[in-house]
Amino acid sequence: MKRKLSIALDAMGGDHAPAAVVDGAEIARERYPNALFRLFGDEAVLKPLVARYPKLQTVAVIEHTDSVVTADDKPGQALRRGRGSSMGLAIEAVSEGRADVAVSAGNTGALMALAKFMLKTMPGIDRPALATLIPTTRGESVMLDLGANVECDDRNLVEFAVMGAAFARTVLGVPRPTVALLNVGVEELKGKDAVKAAGQTLKDSPLPFEFTGFVEGDDIAAGTVDVVVTDGFTGNVALKTAEGTARMIAGLTRNAFANSLGGKLGYFFAQRGMRALRAHLDPNNHNGAVFLGLNGLVVKSHGGASALGIASAIGVAHDLAADDLMGRIAEDLKSGGADTPSPDEVAT
Repeated sequence: MKRKLSIALDAMGGDHAPAAVVDGAEIARERYPNALFRLFGDEAVLKPLVARYPKLQTVAVIEHTDSVVTADDKPGQALRRGRGSSMGLAIEAVSEGRADVAVSAGNTGALMALAKFMLKTMPGIDRPALATLIPTTRGESVMLDLGANVECDDRNLVEFAVMGAAFARTVLGVPRPTVALLNVGVEELKGKDAVKAAGQTLKDSPLPFEFTGFVEGDDIAAGTVDVVVTDGFTGNVALKTAEGTARMIAGLTRNAFANSLGGKLGYFFAQRGMRALRAHLDPNNHNGAVFLGLNGLVVKSHGGASALGIASAIGVAHDLAADDLMGRIAEDLKSGGADTPSPDEVAT
């Protein structure tokens, strides 16, 4: 029998909170019968929402706070007065061992600041990174960093590669993931100094994954590698561009089918395939990014996620905790990632 996993939910975080969070928890409860939920937020608001789901009531507890981190709060503001908020208390539950993982759809910058302050980074990690699964023509790939670190040096990129590979083994089930650095070309002489230096380090260091070199932007959707590594600025722009493109394709396709009788008939015969395409591109089905490199698991949901999206993020959280992602990262760092030589050391 699987042990019960305790999942802390920032019930007040996100555009559609708290209703979407509670509804998402109910969907997740059906999918993961071994999960327990701690909902942090205003008890007067949450209690009637949870009461709609008798089975959820048996596996969920509400921990009251009327303090909320808003979408406009700066990271510094969150550090000063956010520790007693629904977001801060969810992270605190992980820090104290009362929960295995925390999930929030709230302010990303605030979540990053609070998580790093309250959980600290793992030994051998300079900065945590935000990683998620992205849909590709081959299935799914891991991409990081997605905005936690706007500027990165070569060591940061090497650490991201190690953590991303561990994430891929856990979530994708790939024993030896392929990992590449996102660059403006595949040639070794192209790109920023930090990217080239990180590439040289990864090439010359013994690591528990296959480093394949550089990939370009079009390789992301193609699923050329299992893990795509980049700095947070580039990763965030690439992710938002991909999401916008997916919405555009969905809209154009819908309009094309609706504009004529022939199109409507075509849709009738193609609707099964169209449903599969929509499901593959729907961000709610790929929701849930994790801050890698912390002494505790924190999963970030899209702020505008629906109940289904929240459930997907909870599913990511559940799987990462059940498969001991932190232990895998620590093992990889110990086996080579934490002590990888710098490019200067390699040269000598």
